[in-house]
Amino acid sequence: MSGDVHVRICERLGVRFPRATRLVVGFQHEADARLFWEAMRLRFEQFSLALRPDKTRLLEFGRMAAVNRQRRGLGKPETFAFLGFIFICGKSRRGAFQLQRKTRRDRMRLKLQEIKRQLRERMHDPIPEQGRWLKQVAAGFFAYHAVPTNAKALCAFRHDITDFWRRTLRRRSQKDRMTWARITKLADAWLPQPRILHPWPDQRFAVTHPRWEPNARIGHVRICAGGIR
Repeated sequence: MSGDVHVRICERLGVRFPRATRLVVGFQHEADARLFWEAMRLRFEQFSLALRPDKTRLLEFGRMAAVNRQRRGLGKPETFAFLGFIFICGKSRRGAFQLQRKTRRDRMRLKLQEIKRQLRERMHDPIPEQGRWLKQVAAGFFAYHAVPTNAKALCAFRHDITDFWRRTLRRRSQKDRMTWARITKLADAWLPQPRILHPWPDQRFAVTHPRWEPNARIGHVRICAGGIR
């Protein structure tokens, strides 16, 4: 590929890359993915940027990934992390291919540790003030993470902050007997219930691109996931 072609490919991305950029690009054919990878590398070099080897990889992903890997005697399709989620080649209840997203456990663990620490600082605040604050925290987490196939993480998040709240209230007094029945009533009064807030990826794409057929299948893709520095 010529240098001009390299420039045109990257300019079609419509962005100027800052010092820390992460992107995922999908291709149907591996050869196209490798051509893009090389074009991206050369383009970044013009701005004294470089792909991070520890965060850039080519992986097989999509509707036919599991079948093709099984045919070659390999394991399950690889997963990749992006913007706080783990992307998985999964299956629906009917056995069809399904793109699944799960909240990264390490990210959720860090968030819960932060909530636990702040709850201790708010230990002696009135319960309504604690409830209003936890409501904002839970709503903010759900607003981003409430995507299809991620319900288990949402329920676990709500359960953990409810447990942290119960332990915090029990620390206020040795005589306090904050049972699960009592904390459950408080949680139901203040914390939002976990529910999916975002549409499936194909539904969102159909709204943006009306000519796209909603029933079209996701083809076999090669994904070039990487970051720059």
